Amino acid sequence: MKKLKEISVYHASLITSFLLVILGIFIPNELSVGTQILKDQVANNFGWLYLLLIPLILLVCIYFILSPLGQIRLGEPDSKPEYSTTSWVAMMFFAGMGIGLVFYGAAEPLSHFAISTPIAPAGSQEALADAFRFTFFHWGIHGWAIYGVVALALAYFGFRKQENYLLSHTLKPLLGNKATGWIGTVVDTITIVATVIGVATTIGFGAAQINGGLNYLFNISISNSVQIIIIIITTILFILSAISGLGKGVKILSNLNLLLAGCLLAIVAIVGPTVGVLNTFTESLGNYLQNFIEMSFRSAAFDRDKREWINTWTLFYWAWWTSWSPFVGIFIARISRGRTIREFLTVVLLLPTLLSFIWFSTFGTLAANVQMNIADLTAFEPEQLLFATFNYYPLSGLLSLVAIILVVSFFITSADSATFVLAMLSEEGNIKPNNRTKITWGFTLSIIAVVLLLSGGLLAIQNVLIIVSLPFVFILILVILSLIKELNHEQREMGLTITPDRLPNSNDPFKSYED
Repeated sequence: MKKLKEISVYHASLITSFLLVILGIFIPNELSVGTQILKDQVANNFGWLYLLLIPLILLVCIYFILSPLGQIRLGEPDSKPEYSTTSWVAMMFFAGMGIGLVFYGAAEPLSHFAISTPIAPAGSQEALADAFRFTFFHWGIHGWAIYGVVALALAYFGFRKQENYLLSHTLKPLLGNKATGWIGTVVDTITIVATVIGVATTIGFGAAQINGGLNYLFNISISNSVQIIIIIITTILFILSAISGLGKGVKILSNLNLLLAGCLLAIVAIVGPTVGVLNTFTESLGNYLQNFIEMSFRSAAFDRDKREWINTWTLFYWAWWTSWSPFVGIFIARISRGRTIREFLTVVLLLPTLLSFIWFSTFGTLAANVQMNIADLTAFEPEQLLFATFNYYPLSGLLSLVAIILVVSFFITSADSATFVLAMLSEEGNIKPNNRTKITWGFTLSIIAVVLLLSGGLLAIQNVLIIVSLPFVFILILVILSLIKELNHEQREMGLTITPDRLPNSNDPFKSYED
């Protein structure tokens, strides 16, 4: 039965993925139109579900941190962390954020300020303040709560309960043995497909961003053919990295990303409006905290125009975070053995959020300063806007070069991590999947990204992302309910208040579903 499930999950997910490829090759226009219609249906009919669920996930995470459950360790009671805190945070942050930081770092605040505003008139001071608080909202603690709860479930059941690293196995407290039957097959297949589309989206963004930078620096044309060449080259690089193993490839690349991102921030702080960045960060953090609850549940039920903005931005982000959560969650879980639940969730929620706020304050202020005082940037595409912004500051060539290298490194890190996760899922949660499976998924990711680019560009990719995230939303709800049930069971078994009365024996974890 185990072998049958492994084969069915692997092939079912491959067939589903390549069905999308076939549609994109033979009927690209119909695929583009069809995905737009389906995306609109999802946004209009289920947007409320995303807007309710994400804040509730955050509340669940806060409950785990503050309650006695926070003392439970992800692993045996005496297990220790495998990675240093610095490497752990670097791998977590850059696997979870990656290309999106560079792609939207300047583009999103500028868009909310001068192009498509969430509330105030475009170009106003109110719109500028709104731009940063909504950017913080989209890239802040809500998204990391999604990653955190999925990663917690996988790490808890994998390291503590000694289950396979599959989302289907986290459902055992609810479903019992059915979680490893056909229901588990469906859950794991949806997980893989959501991961494939989520990562293919990022590959498309990365190729467009690299192409935009090369165009600005070297006048290389922006075209699908150039982006396909970029995808081919980076595919070879990330597959080589994936074959080298998680401890080598991703760890080295994550530390490199940390160094490059730090260098880019440092140079910008020197040549840009440093005081303006600090003021923006402080003011926007205050606005974010003051409007936290209102933004969390804002659905614009009585304003169709504002609702369209929410569909385009907020729902897209919640779908993106959701579809990426299996991939990032499994990856974060894999590197988090030995952490307590309290330590794990506190770091996952707060440190990446703070780093994101610093990043967007810096590059958003850089673009807003040009827009208000020097030149109009609104004509530039998102993938070009960062380089256009650099053009108005000293050391623009150096800044653009570092940004391109950073995007390539992000590209390789995200795709490398994804091939590991997809291979792991395809091999029944094997934490050391074979290289052949990694290579298969590496090429699959790139082929889907190419087809989606050819069938409608980034818009088609975004549409597919929102569509495939919906089934996973329901799986996510079940995972959270299952996690709460099992943690409460362990709390009762341990007599857990401030300190536990009883710890599980080695290799004999407490399991509610086998008592």
